[in-house]
Amino acid sequence: MRKTQKMTITAIIAAVTTVSSSLVYIPVGFAKIFPIQHFANLLSAVLLGPGYAVAQAFISSLLRNLLGTGSIFAFPGSMIGAFLAAYIYTKTNKLIFAAAGEVIGTGILGALACYPIAVFLLGQEATLFGFIPAFTLSSFAGAFFGYVLLKALQKNKAWGGIIHENSINHRRL
Repeated sequence: MRKTQKMTITAIIAAVTTVSSSLVYIPVGFAKIFPIQHFANLLSAVLLGPGYAVAQAFISSLLRNLLGTGSIFAFPGSMIGAFLAAYIYTKTNKLIFAAAGEVIGTGILGALACYPIAVFLLGQEATLFGFIPAFTLSSFAGAFFGYVLLKALQKNKAWGGIIHENSINHRRL
Protein backbone atom coordinates (compact mmCIF):
# COMPACT_ATOMS: atom_id res chain seq x y z
CA MET A 1 0.00 0.00 0.00
CA ARG A 2 1.31 3.42 -0.89
CA LYS A 3 1.96 6.15 1.64
CA THR A 4 -0.90 8.27 0.30
CA GLN A 5 -3.33 5.40 0.74
CA LYS A 6 -2.14 4.79 4.29
CA MET A 7 -2.50 8.48 5.14
CA THR A 8 -6.00 8.54 3.67
CA ILE A 9 -7.13 5.47 5.60
CA THR A 10 -5.59 6.91 8.78
CA ALA A 11 -7.54 10.15 8.28
CA ILE A 12 -10.80 8.30 7.58
CA ILE A 13 -10.46 6.10 10.67
CA ALA A 14 -9.61 9.15 12.80
CA ALA A 15 -12.59 11.08 11.39
CA VAL A 16 -15.06 8.26 11.98
CA THR A 17 -13.70 7.78 15.50
CA THR A 18 -13.99 11.48 16.26
CA VAL A 19 -17.53 11.81 14.93
CA SER A 20 -18.74 8.72 16.76
CA SER A 21 -17.22 9.90 20.04
CA SER A 22 -20.18 12.16 20.69
CA LEU A 23 -22.55 9.22 20.23
CA VAL A 24 -20.98 6.30 22.07
CA TYR A 25 -19.06 6.81 25.31
CA ILE A 26 -19.37 5.76 28.92
CA PRO A 27 -18.50 8.29 31.64
CA VAL A 28 -16.52 6.71 34.48
CA GLY A 29 -15.55 9.23 37.15
CA PHE A 30 -13.53 11.98 35.50
CA ALA A 31 -12.67 9.79 32.50
CA LYS A 32 -14.72 8.73 29.50
CA ILE A 33 -14.28 5.26 28.12
CA PHE A 34 -14.74 4.87 24.43
CA PRO A 35 -14.79 1.34 22.92
CA ILE A 36 -14.87 2.66 19.34
CA GLN A 37 -11.38 4.12 19.83
CA HIS A 38 -10.04 0.65 20.62
CA PHE A 39 -11.89 -0.79 17.64
CA ALA A 40 -10.21 1.86 15.46
CA ASN A 41 -6.83 1.22 17.10
CA LEU A 42 -6.97 -2.46 16.21
CA LEU A 43 -8.06 -1.74 12.64
CA SER A 44 -5.30 0.78 12.06
CA ALA A 45 -2.72 -1.39 13.84
CA VAL A 46 -3.38 -4.37 11.57
CA LEU A 47 -4.10 -2.52 8.34
CA LEU A 48 -1.53 0.27 8.56
CA GLY A 49 1.25 -0.59 11.00
CA PRO A 50 2.67 1.02 14.16
CA GLY A 51 3.42 4.56 12.95
CA TYR A 52 0.05 5.12 11.36
CA ALA A 53 -1.79 3.43 14.24
CA VAL A 54 -0.18 5.78 16.76
CA ALA A 55 -0.85 8.77 14.47
CA GLN A 56 -4.52 7.77 14.20
CA ALA A 57 -4.80 7.40 17.98
CA PHE A 58 -3.15 10.79 18.53
CA ILE A 59 -5.30 12.58 15.93
CA SER A 60 -8.50 11.02 17.30
CA SER A 61 -7.57 11.90 20.88
CA LEU A 62 -6.62 15.45 19.95
CA LEU A 63 -9.80 16.08 17.98
CA ARG A 64 -11.98 14.54 20.68
CA ASN A 65 -10.36 16.79 23.28
CA LEU A 66 -10.71 19.88 21.11
CA LEU A 67 -14.40 19.09 20.54
CA GLY A 68 -15.02 18.38 24.23
CA THR A 69 -15.97 14.73 23.76
CA GLY A 70 -12.76 13.25 25.17
CA SER A 71 -10.50 13.61 28.16
CA ILE A 72 -6.77 14.02 28.58
CA PHE A 73 -6.60 10.34 29.49
CA ALA A 74 -7.35 9.43 25.87
CA PHE A 75 -3.79 10.20 24.82
CA PRO A 76 -1.73 7.67 26.79
CA GLY A 77 -4.35 4.94 26.70
CA SER A 78 -5.11 4.96 23.01
CA MET A 79 -1.58 5.62 21.79
CA ILE A 80 0.08 2.92 23.91
CA GLY A 81 -2.63 0.42 22.98
CA ALA A 82 -2.40 1.20 19.26
CA PHE A 83 1.38 0.91 19.28
CA LEU A 84 1.46 -2.37 21.20
CA ALA A 85 -1.25 -3.93 19.01
CA ALA A 86 0.58 -2.93 15.82
CA TYR A 87 3.99 -3.97 17.11
CA ILE A 88 2.76 -7.38 18.23
CA TYR A 89 0.94 -7.89 14.95
CA THR A 90 4.03 -7.10 12.90
CA LYS A 91 6.02 -9.65 14.91
CA THR A 92 3.45 -12.48 15.13
CA ASN A 93 1.06 -11.96 12.21
CA LYS A 94 -1.78 -13.11 14.51
CA LEU A 95 -4.95 -11.06 14.93
CA ILE A 96 -5.66 -12.49 18.36
CA PHE A 97 -2.27 -11.30 19.63
CA ALA A 98 -2.89 -7.85 18.17
CA ALA A 99 -6.23 -7.70 20.01
CA ALA A 100 -4.51 -8.82 23.22
CA GLY A 101 -1.87 -6.13 22.65
CA GLU A 102 -4.60 -3.49 22.43
CA VAL A 103 -6.17 -4.69 25.69
CA ILE A 104 -2.85 -4.92 27.54
CA GLY A 105 -1.52 -1.68 26.05
CA THR A 106 -4.61 0.37 26.82
CA GLY A 107 -6.17 -1.53 29.70
CA ILE A 108 -3.05 -1.92 31.79
CA LEU A 109 -0.12 0.14 30.50
CA GLY A 110 -2.23 3.09 29.33
CA ALA A 111 -4.23 3.07 32.56
CA LEU A 112 -1.03 3.12 34.60
CA ALA A 113 0.29 5.99 32.46
CA CYS A 114 -2.84 8.00 33.35
CA TYR A 115 -2.06 7.95 37.06
CA PRO A 116 0.60 10.70 36.97
CA ILE A 117 -1.64 12.82 34.75
CA ALA A 118 -4.50 12.55 37.22
CA VAL A 119 -2.36 13.27 40.27
CA PHE A 120 0.10 15.90 39.07
CA LEU A 121 -1.57 17.74 36.20
CA LEU A 122 -5.21 17.62 37.27
CA GLY A 123 -4.71 17.46 41.03
CA GLN A 124 -7.22 14.62 41.26
CA GLU A 125 -6.84 12.00 43.92
CA ALA A 126 -6.56 8.72 42.09
CA THR A 127 -5.48 5.27 43.04
CA LEU A 128 -2.69 3.71 41.05
CA PHE A 129 -4.93 0.95 39.76
CA GLY A 130 -8.13 3.01 39.56
CA PHE A 131 -8.23 3.28 35.77
CA ILE A 132 -7.44 -0.36 34.98
CA PRO A 133 -10.96 -1.87 35.27
CA ALA A 134 -12.63 0.82 33.12
CA PHE A 135 -9.86 0.95 30.52
CA THR A 136 -9.64 -2.85 30.31
CA LEU A 137 -13.39 -3.23 29.83
CA SER A 138 -13.47 -0.55 27.16
CA SER A 139 -10.43 -1.87 25.29
CA PHE A 140 -11.67 -5.45 25.48
CA ALA A 141 -15.03 -4.52 23.95
CA GLY A 142 -13.44 -2.50 21.15
CA ALA A 143 -10.75 -5.08 20.46
CA PHE A 144 -13.32 -7.87 20.37
CA PHE A 145 -15.41 -6.13 17.70
CA GLY A 146 -12.29 -5.16 15.76
CA TYR A 147 -11.07 -8.76 15.87
CA VAL A 148 -14.42 -10.05 14.59
CA LEU A 149 -14.42 -7.57 11.68
CA LEU A 150 -10.79 -8.24 10.74
CA LYS A 151 -11.31 -12.00 10.91
CA ALA A 152 -14.28 -11.66 8.53
CA LEU A 153 -12.25 -9.46 6.16
CA GLN A 154 -9.38 -11.90 6.30
CA LYS A 155 -11.58 -14.92 5.68
CA ASN A 156 -13.39 -13.33 2.75
CA LYS A 157 -10.23 -11.76 1.33
CA ALA A 158 -12.16 -8.50 1.14
CA TRP A 159 -9.04 -6.37 1.39
CA GLY A 160 -7.05 -8.34 -1.16
CA GLY A 161 -4.32 -9.32 1.27
CA ILE A 162 -3.76 -5.87 2.75
CA ILE A 163 -4.18 -7.30 6.24
CA HIS A 164 -0.95 -9.25 5.90
CA GLU A 165 0.99 -6.43 4.27
CA ASN A 166 2.14 -5.14 7.64
CA SER A 167 3.14 -8.54 8.95
CA ILE A 168 6.68 -9.73 9.42
CA ASN A 169 6.52 -11.71 6.17
CA HIS A 170 4.99 -8.89 4.11
CA ARG A 171 3.05 -11.39 2.07
CA ARG A 172 -0.29 -11.27 0.31
CA LEU A 173 -3.11 -13.72 1.03
